[in-house]
Amino acid sequence: MKKLIVILMALIAYSTQALADKVSFTASAPDVVVVGDQFRLSYTVTTQKVKDFQAPAIKGFDVLMGPSRSQQSSTQIMNGNVTSTSSITFTYILMANTAGEYTIPGASIVADGNQMVSNSVKVKVLPQDQASNGGQNDGSSSARSSSGTSVSNQDLFITATASKTNVYEQEAFVLTYKIYTREHDLQLNNAKLPDFKGFHSQEIEMNANARWTQEHYKGRNYNTTIYRQFVLFPQQPGKLFIEPAQFQMTVGKAVQSDDPFDAFFNGGSNVVKVPKSIVTPKIAINVNPLPAGKPANFSGGVGEFNISSSINSKELKTNDAITIKLVISGTGNLKLISNPEIKFPDDFEVYDPKVDNQVRLTQEGLTGNKVIEYLAIPRHAGNYKIPGASFSYFDIRSKSYKTLKTEDYVINVEKGAGNADQVIANFTNKEDLKVLGEDIRYIKQNEVTLQPKGSFFYGSMTYWLFYIIPALAFIIFFIIYRKQAATNANVAKMKTKKANKVATKRMKLAGKLLSENKKDAFYDEVLKALWGYISDKLSIPVSRLSKDNIEEKLRNHGVSEELIKEFLNALNDCEFARFAPGDENQAMDKVYSSSIEVISRMENSIKH
Repeated sequence: MKKLIVILMALIAYSTQALADKVSFTASAPDVVVVGDQFRLSYTVTTQKVKDFQAPAIKGFDVLMGPSRSQQSSTQIMNGNVTSTSSITFTYILMANTAGEYTIPGASIVADGNQMVSNSVKVKVLPQDQASNGGQNDGSSSARSSSGTSVSNQDLFITATASKTNVYEQEAFVLTYKIYTREHDLQLNNAKLPDFKGFHSQEIEMNANARWTQEHYKGRNYNTTIYRQFVLFPQQPGKLFIEPAQFQMTVGKAVQSDDPFDAFFNGGSNVVKVPKSIVTPKIAINVNPLPAGKPANFSGGVGEFNISSSINSKELKTNDAITIKLVISGTGNLKLISNPEIKFPDDFEVYDPKVDNQVRLTQEGLTGNKVIEYLAIPRHAGNYKIPGASFSYFDIRSKSYKTLKTEDYVINVEKGAGNADQVIANFTNKEDLKVLGEDIRYIKQNEVTLQPKGSFFYGSMTYWLFYIIPALAFIIFFIIYRKQAATNANVAKMKTKKANKVATKRMKLAGKLLSENKKDAFYDEVLKALWGYISDKLSIPVSRLSKDNIEEKLRNHGVSEELIKEFLNALNDCEFARFAPGDENQAMDKVYSSSIEVISRMENSIKH
């Protein structure tokens, strides 16, 4: 018994010491508030052995209350492991007075005998909303606030903005589609983006969970999130246009009801789905041509770049491979740059260069490295000079052409074994070389069967085999082809029959992810179930499916217009639910139930 008590005390002491080594002291506050708003500023230290808490000077805000002190602690023993957590929080209630951006310095405290300083926090204070502050709007019908069953252009809109509208050819700029809303229940049903004619486009990867923030825009405060972002590279000079994007959205509006039951159960209001069409304005981009006087070795690069080179060896033998690696690094149109030329000596056998783009997309363009490997094989001994590569590009900052040059290499090639004509290179494996044989082959002394003079090929067994073998091969091929066609038909038929079973299996997994509150994985699995079901049912690969041709194919299979619309709405709801503000669990439940229902109804409606 005593031993057990000692062991437990040791475990608790060890756990406490381990936690003491990880004491933290952090400050937290909202990122954005509005003038007149009250908010909490909290300092939390993960231990209860504290003293001498010293708050910083808080400027730009009124201190309404604080610091108030609260403490939390808990101990848990599970499978013999003791975990203990404890913390103390010092809280202030502040009120924002003036619009601007403020930094609240860190506080100091003595925790477990150590002096600690918390992080600082930045708070952006937005002006008050003009609509709620008695400000006057422009009075136009498009700027009026939403009322009844309508949604005004002032309460919900999407902007398309270019980071630059005056650029050079091949100069990168960012196009951003951003949602501004004062509504809380909204969903995106359909979005039709332009094809960016005249531009090379690459989309910036967005976080799967859309982050909503507050922003003051034209006198009003909105919840905003970035919908999509693209980096565009203009491919030709002149005035280019980014055509309008079109969005179809639905907004849930609370409408007062005279029904006494609604007044009792729903607070006197019903939620009505209001459709909203949004079209972004056309954007004009003025693309300047690159200045005259391009260097002869200009490779099309526009941005800011550096170049370096390296060689695998300066001492080698004939038929050994030599590799020169060029690395072009920087920011700009890296993928669109043509490869610089390296002039190897005339009797070197030169292979096509191998290119590896190690880049990431940023708002300034492509950032990273373009690695180019040149492989050549010297065929004769001697000393050779390989001139450095010249690389010219247009520098965006200085608006001028710049030429960079790598170093020259002098190599010594000694006589090696093997015949140059019998050496091959597999550049996929870089320097994997193989000698096929020696210069002189021995003559094989095999007995040769001679035909007697006067014998003829015509009418011989060999003659008839020339006819029989191709005929047999054709018959066999024809039989195999017919069997394969029948098998393919059966596979398509089986996929159609098993479509509902596969979809049901995927929806069961989606239900499990729903219960575990794994939002991203849940939406991905529901989308796989919907797209996979309709792909199997219509015997069309997913890669060839779109919302437009789904509608056409389902109509051809006798599905009603109402059910087609419900299926497309299920796809749209699932794609946009992760972006919509509001109750995530409620949105996930809605998507799950509507998807199961539409698959069940579709199973009984598709006619083959």
